[in-house]
Amino acid sequence: MIRINLLPFRAERKKENIRRQISIYFLSLLFVCLLSAYFMISLNRTLRSLEERKAEKQKELASYAETNRRIAAIKKKIADLHAKLDVIKKIENNKAGPVNLLDEIATAVPTGKLWLRSLSEKKGRVILEGTAMDNDTVALYMTNLEKAQDIMSVDLKSTKLKTLREYKQNVCDFILNLKIGCIKAVKTGTKNKQEKK
Repeated sequence: MIRINLLPFRAERKKENIRRQISIYFLSLLFVCLLSAYFMISLNRTLRSLEERKAEKQKELASYAETNRRIAAIKKKIADLHAKLDVIKKIENNKAGPVNLLDEIATAVPTGKLWLRSLSEKKGRVILEGTAMDNDTVALYMTNLEKAQDIMSVDLKSTKLKTLREYKQNVCDFILNLKIGCIKAVKTGTKNKQEKK
């Protein structure tokens, strides 16, 4: 029987397998290093391009900063103008309120039968003093005043009959209390009209 010693062949085969595994390990390690180097270079390029774009956008933003400042200044001027216009409207309304009230008081006077001596206003109340031919004229005047838009209510405070000897005429002195809505609440002029109705 022939005996063949296979140990050296197996040892050679084992060495060959170890060399192959070592070379595969080093090749895969080299491949991983090359791949990571490629990704690093690619990421660096992307990062560089993004930084360049960021610098461009910051320059562009800096060029718009002056425009934004101008826009903010214009908005502030517009807001100031609106505030001034609101004040002007309020002043015009306040100015028109007393004029309209005096017009309504004067328009309600029965011609030739009633004369007003004094008018005073305090905290939304007007006190009228005057002389009328008779009590019916005072009642007619009160009715006319109640129809006025800016007058909320009319109250008779007092009437006093007196005789004018030189004219041989009886007259009636009166004092009226008016509650008004135009001076106290200019902004709610329409509301006052609705309350009156």
